[in-house]
Amino acid sequence: MTILHSSLGPNPRLVRMFMIEKGLEEGHDFTRVHYDIITGQNRQDAGYMAKNPQGTTPTLELDDGTCLTESWPICEFIEEQHPDPNLFGATPVERATVRKWARLFDQEVVVPMTMGFRAGAGRPMFAPRMSVVSPEAGAELSALADEKWRLFDTYLGASNHIALGRFTFADLLIFAFANFGFTVGWKLPEGTDNLARFVAAHNQRACAAVWSEAE
Repeated sequence: MTILHSSLGPNPRLVRMFMIEKGLEEGHDFTRVHYDIITGQNRQDAGYMAKNPQGTTPTLELDDGTCLTESWPICEFIEEQHPDPNLFGATPVERATVRKWARLFDQEVVVPMTMGFRAGAGRPMFAPRMSVVSPEAGAELSALADEKWRLFDTYLGASNHIALGRFTFADLLIFAFANFGFTVGWKLPEGTDNLARFVAAHNQRACAAVWSEAE
């Protein structure tokens, strides 16, 4: 059976939420192995490092032993295997539109937000195992991410969907990283009422339950 190597954090939970949206069930369609990333278990487990030499999570291990890494490609693989309901779009134009918004958010928000966290509140966890920028640079990166959150609030406007007028992978990505922020003490910056509404609306989805689990 397909194995999802998972952990805390936004990227593993993004994949799990995607699977739930696809109607895939843990224990039926896939099994899940959980790693304690706080203690660095994922980077100390020789068996896991052989599957993913970067030691990151998630990794999707297929029945034939093929291991797929990185949350976005994993979700696209799942989309191709289980096309309904489509979350990347039904046509080439729709798929390009969803990927555009996902890439913009990934580059403009996710990168500075996660780097800022690693250099700031997450520094005790990350500094012993990887290079991080200075605390001062981390604060600037976090401020930049908040600025971009406000920009996405403008893009969102009165809608609860960033693309296609319906729920897509781009919405799931934004929702996942907002919830990641909440778990580490971050709050939506001032002036993001549209995003607050967006998060509240999607918190009603079944996939949101992965953020309330204690692991």
